[in-house]
Amino acid sequence: MTEAPRVVIVDDQALVRTGFRMILAADGIEVVGEAADGDEAVAAVRRTKPDVVLMDIRMPGTDGLEATRRILQDDGAAAPRIVILTTYDLDQYVYAALSAGASGFLLKDVTPEHLAAAVRLVRSGDALLAPAITRRLVERFAASPDRTTSLHRDLSTLTPRELEVFEALARGGSNAELAARFRLSEATVKTHVARILAKLRLRDRAQAVIAAYETGLVTPGSAGEPQPRRER
Repeated sequence: MTEAPRVVIVDDQALVRTGFRMILAADGIEVVGEAADGDEAVAAVRRTKPDVVLMDIRMPGTDGLEATRRILQDDGAAAPRIVILTTYDLDQYVYAALSAGASGFLLKDVTPEHLAAAVRLVRSGDALLAPAITRRLVERFAASPDRTTSLHRDLSTLTPRELEVFEALARGGSNAELAARFRLSEATVKTHVARILAKLRLRDRAQAVIAAYETGLVTPGSAGEPQPRRER
C-alpha cells in the first residue's frame, strides 16, 4: 500500500491552515507541518521533509514566491512538490512561481475533494494544471516586459516529433488527447513527454508550459494545432 502523502501547509491565516489540515486529515493525508510565512515555510520543509507543500503566494515578510525558490534550490531533485495557493487565477506571482518550479496552483475556494486529489496528483509526480486557466495565465504574463525568468532552454535538442508533442502539451493537451491527435499509444506519448522534460531539464508539465511560451514555440494568442502524423 502506498504511504499517505506528507504535507506542509503555508498560509498567513490560521483559519485557512486549520481548514486545510482538517480536510486533508479526513482524506488520510498527513499534515507534518504548518507555517505562517515564507521563512517559517523553509524551516518547516527542512525539518519535516514533506512530499508536498501547499504554499500561499501572498504573505507578509518573505512571500510564497521567494520561499518556493529557496525550497527548490535547497533540495534540487529531492525537493517536495509545491502547489501555490492563491485567491486570483490570473496572478503574476503564480506565473513566477510556476516558472521557478512550482507544480501547479489551486484557488483557495477549492472543494475538499479537489484539494485532496490535487495533493495526491502532484505527489505522484504529475503537474496540477487546469489547462484553460494555466494557458490564460501564461499568455498574460509570458510576454510581460518586466518579468524575470529562470527558464532558458535549447529546443534544438528535441526531435521533430518531440517538438510537435511539446507544442501540443503546452496548449493543454492531456496524454490521451495527444495520443489521439498524433495517432500514438498513450505509452508512447508518455515516453515522448518524459524525454522532453529530461532534455530541457524541466520538473513537470507546469514548467513545460512556461518554457514553450518563453522560448517562442507557442506565442500568446496563437491559433492552430499541429496536424496528426502517423509515427513511423
